Formats: sequence, structure tokens, C-alpha cells
Amino acid sequence: MKVAIPTEDGKVCEHFGRSPEFTIFTVKHKKITKKEVIENPGHRTGFLPKFFHELGVNIIITGGAGWRAQEFFSQYDIEFIVGISGSVNKVIEDYINGNLSTGKNLCSPSSGKGYGIEKEDEHEH
Repeated sequence: MKVAIPTEDGKVCEHFGRSPEFTIFTVKHKKITKKEVIENPGHRTGFLPKFFHELGVNIIITGGAGWRAQEFFSQYDIEFIVGISGSVNKVIEDYINGNLSTGKNLCSPSSGKGYGIEKEDEHEH
């Protein structure tokens, strides 16, 4: 299984699509077998779900994301877990061990504007 977590300075980023980077964990038999950090390739409508699907990601763990983004991910059968904060390393360990406590979606409409990667004009694509 592959888990992607939007990150900034080693912590779960509050706004999924606008995070500066993503930490991707490969997990087998409840053990992390690979950890890689990739730069955010850009925030365009519908792009990230396909991007993560092509990377083989099964689960997204994040502070928050808009309902529309969550719908796009569901089209690729990628599970979305919101309301998470804290150290990315602790979060993945808690998830693996079944101890991850979810909370309220930390992303409300338009709350990510000006945070991290700027959203590109959707009409250009």
C-alpha cells in the first residue's frame, strides 16, 4: 500500500493541494519499506488525483481538502482521511498501528488561497 501525506517542515500540511511537498510511504506488512518526499507538481483541477493514482497511491492522509477534490480522488478509489495534524512520522506510525484519530476537515472553502502552492487558472487547462 502507498500512503501520500501533504507535508511542510515535517508536519502534515493543513491544505492538501497547496502543500509544498508530499511524503509518500510504501507500507508492507505494517512496516514502512520506502519513504520519499516529492515536490508538489502543481495544483490544477483533477490533476493530483490522476498523478497519485499513477504513482500507485491508495490512501491520502491530510489536514483537509475541499469536497470536490475528495470526489476526484474517489473516482480513482483512493481513500481520503482528513482532520489530521502533527508530525508526518508520528501520523504514519499511528495509521499503521490503527491509532490514527481523525478530526474535522481543516480546509474550508477558499481557506487555502494564498497558502503554499498557488492554484493555477483552471481555464488555462
